[in-house]
Amino acid sequence: MVTKTEETQLNQLENRVENGGGGVWEYLSLVRKLKVRRSEIVLKHGLSILNDSGKRSALGPDEWTLYEQVAIAAMDCQSLNVAQNCIKVLKKKFPDSKRVGKLEALLLEAKGMWEEAEKAYTSLLEDNPLDQVIHKRKVAMAKAQGKPSLAIEHLNKYLEVFMADHDAWRELAEIYVSLQMYKQAAFCYEELILTQPTLPLYHLAYADVLYTIGGLENLIAARKYYAATIDLTGGKSTRALLGICLCGSAIAQVSKGRNKEDKDMAAPELQSLAATALEREYKQKAPAKLNLLSSALRSLKIS
Repeated sequence: MVTKTEETQLNQLENRVENGGGGVWEYLSLVRKLKVRRSEIVLKHGLSILNDSGKRSALGPDEWTLYEQVAIAAMDCQSLNVAQNCIKVLKKKFPDSKRVGKLEALLLEAKGMWEEAEKAYTSLLEDNPLDQVIHKRKVAMAKAQGKPSLAIEHLNKYLEVFMADHDAWRELAEIYVSLQMYKQAAFCYEELILTQPTLPLYHLAYADVLYTIGGLENLIAARKYYAATIDLTGGKSTRALLGICLCGSAIAQVSKGRNKEDKDMAAPELQSLAATALEREYKQKAPAKLNLLSSALRSLKIS
């Protein structure tokens, strides 16, 4: 995660570099350190160093780091010839390097040579089965080819080993949601909430999934997680406030014809509080849309 201070420093350096004020190497080093992608600028200014023999030799051992950085930036920008030339130089210098092997596999992937890239990644994994980057590249390739089932397979295998990878659980959940496999998505969000219970994003996503699945038990649980999101955000989640209203309305519909205890589960007081908070927020931030909100709330029989 890049801090605000680091982002400010990076932007200031970028402006200086773009305006010819120097500091190119400092900028490229900071981009690497922060692990951000500023590919067009990295390609432009990285090549300006690599194409100047004097500047290039002045880097010493860092010359090879720059070749790698420019190769990746070139692939991002679809300048595949540039990437290939950089990788060729690195291959000549480090003929048996697995790190260069990764770049070669990335280039095959960038060219859309899926089978060749798959073979290259598989070979690299045989040498190092715990290489997280390569596992994730295989997931990315499956998604790029429009094969979500294969991406799910790769992610499940990955998570058997790297169970604490929150990004992977979230990625898996989002793929399940895209395939309308909501129960599987719910399981992923449960894992995320267990490991990061104070992150409102996961509570909100889990509530959305439970609401989508439907049924009285799931709707009541969804409302609880929407309420948790509101608590964790200090009441600033508009989506969670609306979720409370939607859950209350759906619970009332499902409870029709049941005994009074079931009907009370709709918790109209909670709905009313959420609706009031929504109207107050819209009045402050989007007054032009207040009437639209009020109409929607009336349709839910709240306001």
